[in-house]
Amino acid sequence: MPRVSPDCKLKFHEPLANKTTIRIGGSARFYAEPANYSDLRVLLRAAELYEFKSFCLGRGSNLLVSDHGFDGLVIRFSASAWRRVVSLGEGRIWASAGGRLKEICGFAAKNGLAGFEFLEGIPGAVGGALRMNAGAMGSWMFDVVERVQFIDEDGCYQDLPKEAFHFGYRKVEEISRGIALGAVLCSADGDSEASIRGRIDSYSSSRKESQPRGASAGCIFKNPEGNYAGKLIDEYGIKGMSVGAAEVSEVHGNFIVNHGGASAADVIELVQKVRAKVKAESGYILEPEVLLVGQSWDEVLSE
Repeated sequence: MPRVSPDCKLKFHEPLANKTTIRIGGSARFYAEPANYSDLRVLLRAAELYEFKSFCLGRGSNLLVSDHGFDGLVIRFSASAWRRVVSLGEGRIWASAGGRLKEICGFAAKNGLAGFEFLEGIPGAVGGALRMNAGAMGSWMFDVVERVQFIDEDGCYQDLPKEAFHFGYRKVEEISRGIALGAVLCSADGDSEASIRGRIDSYSSSRKESQPRGASAGCIFKNPEGNYAGKLIDEYGIKGMSVGAAEVSEVHGNFIVNHGGASAADVIELVQKVRAKVKAESGYILEPEVLLVGQSWDEVLSE
């Protein structure tokens, strides 16, 4: 505690459910909100010395926290230093790890930078989007990345161009093993703010019509090669299947909605049932897209 800045928040047994979009999960044994990069280095060093795992939490989308919580250190980039979004000129933007994707989309529109419109409806932050190459409407985070600053799996600071990363569908190898600090994003084209806002509104309307409004973690499953998870779930009559207060959405089959009071165990059991049904009917094996914190999918899906 004496080694971090006065503005660094440190807590014990901090509840995590209210920090996720699905509103489920236990507590973090240790929880911190570093005020700056120096704080982050101290926290990571402490985790290394005391040999406990660390996990970075952004906006809390695309993840499910175990009912048992996380027996380690959860780091959240909520301080203002981690939310900086600034123009670098020449169609380039610096976006820190805690910056909201929706805000970046609006910032780009205001500056006449096209290509960021797909970010509007993704309820996440830059760090998570870089980690999993978040995508929507046929576009991906790494479509607009020029270079990324991150801490690699060995704890070393790196500032590397896009070409140095192995990125694909829902994963960026190097960042998934480290911690993204921020990125330089770039636009290939300029356009009027009115035209960009028009596309943003169109994407927003499409999302509202096709996605549930209840508490969820976003798409639960990755799309299997040659097909779509939501389409398979719809075809085999799985929409509406439920366990406790967790239900496969009637609006979009690839969403599981928490109707209030659902547990992680409910969601995990529902995931198991959906996978079993789809496999039995089609042969496809659906793999979770949502990150499971405090447990592992390999562990719970092998039961």
